Amino acid sequence: MTTEPLRVERRVGQRFDLHIPVSVKLAETQHEGCGFTQDLSARGSFFYTDFPLGPGEKVELTLNMPSEITLGESMRVRCLGTVLRVVQPAVGTKLGVAVHFAEYEYLPKGQPESTDSYGRISALHPQPGEKIVPAAGASRGLR
Repeated sequence: MTTEPLRVERRVGQRFDLHIPVSVKLAETQHEGCGFTQDLSARGSFFYTDFPLGPGEKVELTLNMPSEITLGESMRVRCLGTVLRVVQPAVGTKLGVAVHFAEYEYLPKGQPESTDSYGRISALHPQPGEKIVPAAGASRGLR
């Protein structure tokens, strides 16, 4: 009789088995690549790419975060994270990359895929020189 060793799940957030395209960029550089996710959560992702990455590198991932994670409508999101591990391919050229997200921002429609700014996108935190426009119903105390 053989038994498998007991494995303890260390992940805090729920992971979703989602295969979606992702844009990969080394933080603070113009070097970009692409790939696709194997799984995704609000705190990180495991994805496949031809783009050469190594553990400890800071990366930007831009993707369409699905409604299962946003708990609303799906949105384009740019995530800043750290590569935790890289799995060399047994067959083919795609590296398996695990990334932990340190921060992320929701991108408004029409914004370019990649920028060097991580400014907040919120009516509560305007960009420099930007006017705050109250949300509908805000003047009546509705939130």
